[in-house]
Amino acid sequence: MSSRRNFMKQIVAGAAGLTASRAFASSRILGANDRVRVGLIGVGSRGQEILRTAMSCPNTEVISVADIYARRFDEVKAFAPQAKTFTDFRKLLDDSSLDAVLIATPQHQHALNFVPAIQAGKDVYQEKTMAFNVDHAKRMRTAYAGSNRVVQIGIQSTSTAAWQRAHELAKPELLGTITALHAHMYRNAPYGGWDRPIPSDCTPERVDWKQFQGEAELRPFDADRFIHWRYYWEYGGANVYENMIHQVGFWYKALNLQIPRSVSMSGGNYLSPKMHVPDTMDVAMDQPENLLFTWNSGFYNVHNGISEQLLGTKGTIARQQDNDEAKEVSYIPEGEQSKSKTAEAPVKKEATPDVVGVGDSTDAHMKNFIECVRSRKEPNCPFEIGFRSAIAARMALTSFREGRRVYWDAESQEII
Repeated sequence: MSSRRNFMKQIVAGAAGLTASRAFASSRILGANDRVRVGLIGVGSRGQEILRTAMSCPNTEVISVADIYARRFDEVKAFAPQAKTFTDFRKLLDDSSLDAVLIATPQHQHALNFVPAIQAGKDVYQEKTMAFNVDHAKRMRTAYAGSNRVVQIGIQSTSTAAWQRAHELAKPELLGTITALHAHMYRNAPYGGWDRPIPSDCTPERVDWKQFQGEAELRPFDADRFIHWRYYWEYGGANVYENMIHQVGFWYKALNLQIPRSVSMSGGNYLSPKMHVPDTMDVAMDQPENLLFTWNSGFYNVHNGISEQLLGTKGTIARQQDNDEAKEVSYIPEGEQSKSKTAEAPVKKEATPDVVGVGDSTDAHMKNFIECVRSRKEPNCPFEIGFRSAIAARMALTSFREGRRVYWDAESQEII
């Protein structure tokens, strides 16, 4: 009885301490001229991109970075020499002067970084896909609920002029009844543009392999798995997690779509033998709004590019991503499709395929996050959009791997 009483006291004390830390963190009010102090967990290519973007925001200071690969500290020191470096991200979170954390680790690590960051009282910019699986998504939601933390999910398309335009056009008087949304993401690049050389110093001495594996199946050190984690089911979710999520998040927010009733995914790996995940795929999401949301993708032809068509009984919203956001989105009344310049416009080819994508949208998205850290307003891609889109993406992968249509049980909050 005595040991149990002591145990309960420890739990209560821990909960009280956590509550106190959150209250302290949320009570710090930042003025327009106060510096926002940020740290980064995950200093790979995307991490460095968003760190540079944060540094370009007014009155923002980089305090520290954390990564399990020592090589990356040399890379980040080249443009952020003042940043403290940690191989254990928890030491970064111990810094009470830190206001916000950017998380850009591989997808299987997201919840493992996000939950401690929220519990440490930090605001979080969480790269997509927000959660690796349903269990991780629910853990993240539990940590976030009642935390008073600002969370921005890295679906940067929600911070674009194109999103604003699509949201304005998506009205019953223009579209009528919406029945279908077709989305495409194509590029002509072997392995999706994700293939890269393995540095000679990618060794067990330079990589914390145990921390990298997280909750995945334990394996001996493998430099290919570490560098090319996107190739493996244990750490990533194929192009569904890399790019479908951007288009799903865009329209889930624009139309306030909920988690699909059911999802099916087909496809295969036809031309990418080093990769375990598919290089060609087709996803169909049956939405509870009585809307069929389809998405298809491939890595060996760019004709469809990145595009969407939202189909209604009165008209269509067409989106063709290019370098001019103001012209990405157009409205085509029913019966005028043949006159549409958008429908006839050639697709622009990508130059050098990217890993995840950079540009003005990332700048706007990060700026919005930093502004919300100060104002405490809801950011452009809030937690709920990240949660719904992550579940939709996970349903697609479960369908593909199990070879069947899957369903969402709203009561149990599980894929069945």
